[in-house]
Amino acid sequence: MKPPALTSAFSVPEHVRPLREAVHRFLTERVEPVEHALDVRSPESRELLAELQSQAKKEGLWALGHPAEIGGGGMPFLDYVYVNEIQGRSDFGQYALGTWTLQDSLMLSRHAEGEVRDRFLDPLVRGAIGPSFAMTEPDVASSDPTQLETSARLEDGEWVLNGRKWFITGAGDAAFTTVLCRTEPDDTPPHRAFSLIVVPTDTPGYRIVRETPVLGIEGGHYELSLTDVRVPAGHLLGERGAGFAIAQERLGPGRIFHCMRWLGQAQRAFELMCDRLNSRTLKGEKLGGRQLMQQHVFESWAQIQSCRLLTLDAASRIDRGHDARVEIGAIKVVGARMLHDVIDRAVQVHGAAGLTDDTPLSRMYRAARFGRIYDGADEVHVVNVGRRLLREFERGNGWDFGA
Repeated sequence: MKPPALTSAFSVPEHVRPLREAVHRFLTERVEPVEHALDVRSPESRELLAELQSQAKKEGLWALGHPAEIGGGGMPFLDYVYVNEIQGRSDFGQYALGTWTLQDSLMLSRHAEGEVRDRFLDPLVRGAIGPSFAMTEPDVASSDPTQLETSARLEDGEWVLNGRKWFITGAGDAAFTTVLCRTEPDDTPPHRAFSLIVVPTDTPGYRIVRETPVLGIEGGHYELSLTDVRVPAGHLLGERGAGFAIAQERLGPGRIFHCMRWLGQAQRAFELMCDRLNSRTLKGEKLGGRQLMQQHVFESWAQIQSCRLLTLDAASRIDRGHDARVEIGAIKVVGARMLHDVIDRAVQVHGAAGLTDDTPLSRMYRAARFGRIYDGADEVHVVNVGRRLLREFERGNGWDFGA
């Protein structure tokens, strides 16, 4: 008789396994084999993506993490985290499965009213339109968002926006851009001085300045110019001055999702590395028989497993209603480093082949470098986590690692 499987506190729940396995099959059998075609911007690639999306909908794999009341799959947060890990194996997984809109769909469902909600929320969940979120600016150190210069003033029942934004993912195909901008007087406390305003991308004065390829990847990152852009007052999300609070509500779980997708990418790179070590020979011996190659396997496994446990711990804390700022900041840094290191070793093991597009590693390696900058540069998270931990000790609380 086969012994019972061992479980840990963070084993994949049994009720999640069938859906997780279905997502794994969809990624490995349908998405990964056509990545090269999806990476080329053409009518053919759009048709291919649309077909994958149609298949995902038919098979009950569409928008799994979106709440059921807005038309999604309704998976609980922590259950969806385990699925998101698999989805992350490919950069195109979230587009094929309709989850790239999750953060913005949640934001609109919680804070949008009237025309904005009616016009954008349902099409967003269905994948009929795409969103974009404009926070960073080219002339401002955006790691300190209180210095952002884009402004909006209320005039005759309309918000009038002026400013410049950049590194805005998806703006080229988006139906709207949610803009973080200053709406309050100069003497307002910094974190109450900014608001979020939804701007349809066909609004006069909204202009895409350029797309900015990043490390040779045309990843859909754009620079925007806003010149006397006018939208109705009802396009404000939440209350005036609540922009930072809503943005953090959007970014916190989003960092969990980023880290889980990074784990999926790293696990895929690990698989490629191990397959290469077991199939490549050197002087009649498998490459995996070399001790230095075995060290690559060890270091990669240890990093993936350590990061995975940290990430699931952070997710479980959020699920239980904890603030988890320390844990989220830590996994953002640790996860980005882990992803880079694991892919780097996989490239090394593949030698010259790892530098070419014969494997997905070249693109994965370049994309991994983004992780140390977007959603807050590593340095900012390191400082914030260190400061929070020291503050707890200063207050006499210490830090309970088992809490």
